Amino acid sequence: MTRDSVERGETSSSSLDDRVTPTAEAGWEMPHPLETATAKPATPDIRWRDLPNKDQLFILALCRLSEPLSNVCLLPYIFYLVRSVLPSSDEDGNATAGNNSAARISEYSGVLVAAFPLAQCVISLPWGRLSDKHGRRYSILGGLLISVIANVGFGLSRSFGALLFWRILAGLANGNVSIMRTVTAEVVRERKYQTKAFLLLPLVFNSGMVLSLALGGCLAEPVVNLPTLFGPHGLFNSSGNPEGVVWALEYPYALPALLNAFLLGSSLLLAVLGLRETLPGKEERIDWGLRIGAAIRGLAMRVWNRGSTSHKYEAMEDSEEEAAFLNDSQSQSRLEKTEPAIGTTAEEPTKVPFRGIWTRRVVSALISFGLLPLHNSAFMHIFPVYLSSPPADNTEATFFAFSGGLGLRSATIGIWLSVFGIGGILLQLFIYPRLQRRIGTRGVFRIALFLFPVTYTAAPYLSLLAGDHAARWVFLGFVVCAQIMARTMAIPSTVILLTEAAPARTVLGTVHGAGNMLASLARAVGPAVGGYVFALGVDEGVVGLVWWIYLVGVALCALAWSYLTEERLG
Repeated sequence: MTRDSVERGETSSSSLDDRVTPTAEAGWEMPHPLETATAKPATPDIRWRDLPNKDQLFILALCRLSEPLSNVCLLPYIFYLVRSVLPSSDEDGNATAGNNSAARISEYSGVLVAAFPLAQCVISLPWGRLSDKHGRRYSILGGLLISVIANVGFGLSRSFGALLFWRILAGLANGNVSIMRTVTAEVVRERKYQTKAFLLLPLVFNSGMVLSLALGGCLAEPVVNLPTLFGPHGLFNSSGNPEGVVWALEYPYALPALLNAFLLGSSLLLAVLGLRETLPGKEERIDWGLRIGAAIRGLAMRVWNRGSTSHKYEAMEDSEEEAAFLNDSQSQSRLEKTEPAIGTTAEEPTKVPFRGIWTRRVVSALISFGLLPLHNSAFMHIFPVYLSSPPADNTEATFFAFSGGLGLRSATIGIWLSVFGIGGILLQLFIYPRLQRRIGTRGVFRIALFLFPVTYTAAPYLSLLAGDHAARWVFLGFVVCAQIMARTMAIPSTVILLTEAAPARTVLGTVHGAGNMLASLARAVGPAVGGYVFALGVDEGVVGLVWWIYLVGVALCALAWSYLTEERLG
């Protein structure tokens, strides 16, 4: 995983310079060549319940839901959302909203999808630098608050311009995703725990994607998808409107976004009350939110102890202030227990100059970090649009020249992607850690990189399986399963490799901020370019154009780059 401790007192400065560039601070574990030569006793498997600071990881996991809920929720219904707000002109010049072609919808939906990561790209590095100077806690809280507001605005928007504005604002709010990865590294610093800990945020991201896709697909157009609740005779149709609940008819795509806002508001409240500062040198900073949270926990513990009949002793009558102080002190001590025990000192953390951060290893890891979303984000946009596009007559199709989609509804798309997303979560929980121990992070990453081009090559041939028969659903399951499996293995691997590349703990926020900025730029370029090429292929009658030219091409570049980079310092 990240690094074995370097015994600073026993290592000469010359040998240290050979291993760590440009500098390293005490307590930040760095790899060294003796690791493979030194015999180590077998260590037992680390279970999830063994992780330190589980309360902080839990709150951090809830905060991590912000990006998938804000970004992915619209994918199952984006085809129908854009079609509903995008007027077009018919041959007589009359403005209509129902004759938009799949190609035009793809172009505009690509812009809408790309706006979120493009905003992330612009703000990610400033978020990281801000957190390195002023702390992680406030950066995370501010992003969550803006995400709540942006989701409400997006759900109530009825024009493409308004949708675009709120998407951009949500992207700016979620530029702090890299800070959450940094906090994970600062909360869990021991090597033996980090494989599990670094799986947590990708695991939560995948869980959030599953939840978001399901909510987006099933809650969009609730009058149609949930008639028992919002239909003409639905439970919530108190006005007796013959067409269904009035606000659901006026804002058919508001419900998923409003539910997202509620969930993120709950995460924000827990973070205000319990998420501690982890920036080196500012770990002891306590604000009013943490004091209130400590008082609530202390009061809850006292009520619990009073109601317990198993205790044969009386608890000390501490004041609330003392209880809060003790709770804060105990929480702080738990964070300190994860500090590496070898080679640590009480000195002020060493500061790495900005230019010294960008070592060869960091730059190599950043490129790998950016190539993955360049094709994965394009797939996440193109695939739902492709599935929603109406089928075509391919009786005269050739091996490469055919067109049309599957014509699936948003609810069906959301359920399909969610069900296989659950499979990705199980893979991440039970298979990835074992694979990572056997073949290493780089080995798992390359397996994923081999799966991507195979999946992208096969996907467009779904268009040739017309009709509602078993072969089409089995083939669809293969495509979705293979892509999710590859994505599930690739995302945590890139995070681990980027974290390992950081030259010091004090610059993790900047390194992950740069990674998030590059990945966000890739997530903006991917859907925009992919949507354009998809539209071009639809117009030319070659729906596989974007799959074979763009997606396969980028995936092969990522695979080739993985063989040009080194996993560890020599």
